[in-house]
Amino acid sequence: MTRAEANPLITRLSPPPIPSVHAWGRAYDGRRGPLIDLSQAVPGYPTHPEMLRLLGEAAASPDMTGYGPIEGEPVLRKAYAHHVGAVYEADIGSEHIHITAGCNQAFMSVAIAVAASGDTIALTDPYYFNHQTTLSMLGIDYSLVHCDAANGFLPDLASAETALVAGARALVVVTPNNPTGAVYPKGLLHALFRLCQSHGAWLIVDETYRDFLPEGDARPHALLSEPGWEETLVLLYSFSKSFCIPGHRLGAITAGPALVAEIAKVMDNMQICAPRAPQTAVAWALPILADWRAGNRREIAHRAEVLRKVFADLPEWEIGAIGAYFAFVRHPFAGQSSAAVAERLARQAGVVCIPGSYFGADQENYLRLAFANADAASIALLTDRLR
Repeated sequence: MTRAEANPLITRLSPPPIPSVHAWGRAYDGRRGPLIDLSQAVPGYPTHPEMLRLLGEAAASPDMTGYGPIEGEPVLRKAYAHHVGAVYEADIGSEHIHITAGCNQAFMSVAIAVAASGDTIALTDPYYFNHQTTLSMLGIDYSLVHCDAANGFLPDLASAETALVAGARALVVVTPNNPTGAVYPKGLLHALFRLCQSHGAWLIVDETYRDFLPEGDARPHALLSEPGWEETLVLLYSFSKSFCIPGHRLGAITAGPALVAEIAKVMDNMQICAPRAPQTAVAWALPILADWRAGNRREIAHRAEVLRKVFADLPEWEIGAIGAYFAFVRHPFAGQSSAAVAERLARQAGVVCIPGSYFGADQENYLRLAFANADAASIALLTDRLR
């Protein structure tokens, strides 16, 4: 009898990374105080009671029990288009919006829509691990664009051009970045856009953490005002962090109507429609929870400042980049793998974080700290734990 085999594109992948680091945390005996979990990027505060009320009302409606439009509920597509238009001072309509079940699904849908098995998509190095594993399981090759640690892990334009000249169908960037936290300057984003446009490639900008940019940035960029943006640009977004609803899985794509139509073909086979109740609830919540979301932005910025002070007292450690939800930190244990360092921190010091190697083979000297998960008092404890 011949044994059936699983898809080798899947079996060659490592297990999901978050459960593995959580297992290290479960082995911690509490000797240094409460566990400080800086691993998965989840909001470190509860959702607003009004958000919960809206979710409950929407979920209780019989209208929400059937299939919805593939591209998303009209009420949310309209509300989010208005929101994006206001943020970027651009003319955006519902036809530019596709709603998905989370931003990971948004990325997978776009990847399938713009590239075929055997094609190449360029990622930054370090990359967000779910982007890399998504491409690998789809049989889409990936090339890496160098991001210099000495330059705050910003992508190198010459390296990006090399990837595009070699035939990459798209370039994927994340800003504010996961894992580094780096915020890409507007000029750099526009240079990458023009580079992709000149090579007939897509620029996919994952803006999951857009709502946690420093206050004072009127708009993150003006890419939606670039001539011909609909033939080059795709923006990805997640409602999970801003509204504290990661379990409800809700994301969004902003793109030209022609690409939205192609993505709808993918979604029809992947999920048919994103969860309907949270779509309706978020459409109502977008305007009325704006002040609460702004307050959360200030709180996360405060936590980042506390983390900076922690590392100012730890000269043997070094922040490579920090912003929005993350800090990418250079550890002082030369010659030791980032996984070994992260496991020891979890088991012995009660600090759970992600090894740098999970974001690329050249990141062994780094750890990712998702500082937004912990309150300021817990972050302050890191001085003693890391020392």
